[in-house]
Amino acid sequence: MSLLLAAIGKGSFSAAARDMGIPVPTLTRKITDLEEQLGTQLLMRSTRKLTLTDAGIAYVEAARRILDLVEEQERAAVGEFIAPRGELVITASVLFGRLHVLPVILEFLALYPEINITLLQSDRNADLIGEQVDLAVRVGKLPDSGMIATPVCSMRTVVCASPALLAERGTPQTPEDLLQLPCVMFSGPKLSPGWRFRVPGTDAFNTLAIKPRLRVATPDAAAHAAKRGVGFVYLFEYHVADAVEANELEIVLQDFEVGTIPVHLVHASRAQMPIKLRRFIDFAVPKLRQSLSKLGQR
Repeated sequence: MSLLLAAIGKGSFSAAARDMGIPVPTLTRKITDLEEQLGTQLLMRSTRKLTLTDAGIAYVEAARRILDLVEEQERAAVGEFIAPRGELVITASVLFGRLHVLPVILEFLALYPEINITLLQSDRNADLIGEQVDLAVRVGKLPDSGMIATPVCSMRTVVCASPALLAERGTPQTPEDLLQLPCVMFSGPKLSPGWRFRVPGTDAFNTLAIKPRLRVATPDAAAHAAKRGVGFVYLFEYHVADAVEANELEIVLQDFEVGTIPVHLVHASRAQMPIKLRRFIDFAVPKLRQSLSKLGQR
């Protein structure tokens, strides 16, 4: 099991063998023996990478649980205090990860010297099982996936502009006014290219097809352009929270905002959660709730 996890973690037999200090043929033979014992193929091998089969995904998830439990029981058997230790892989979107998740991780690492963390920053939702991710920070409504989700906060989707632009062009009174105003658009995986607004006093929504003056690939680029007065932006609240607090941007059209969206910590359902993951969740949730406490409020 340990050899299999090492091979998957490194992405190749040769890299795993070098890391573990054993010959490549020994590693490949051991994993082949494991597949023959199980009567199923766990890995699809190619010259470029190793890919888990469906059976391999399930087996690796079980193997990680078993090895975590074995390690804890061995430490308990010799009378040691069971301290959290090992590797954690955490994923979050690029900007949210840098602004809010990384500071929590740095505090956590200072408290737990035997834990190492890999932070994967991507605006693509990672496959927690297939990509061997322990914990994901997810912004938005969650699909019914069987995962365990811990709520952290809710946040708004807001329209902002610089005070200078508002003074020059006026404050829009309805979303339709934006069609005559310069706009900056960030087209990301969680924000649609159209800007969505609630019809006041109803449960209905309208989507405006904005023709932007500037289109960018990242939310921080959109917020920066808005601060320079290039146009109005439509972003998640955390993208612009610091700029709003510094009076570099002002939120408009609040009566037309869609409902708040949730932020969760998500991990795979496990019969017994590794102590390292349990400790991180217990540490991170109150820290994130404190840092994000102002979000979702008007």
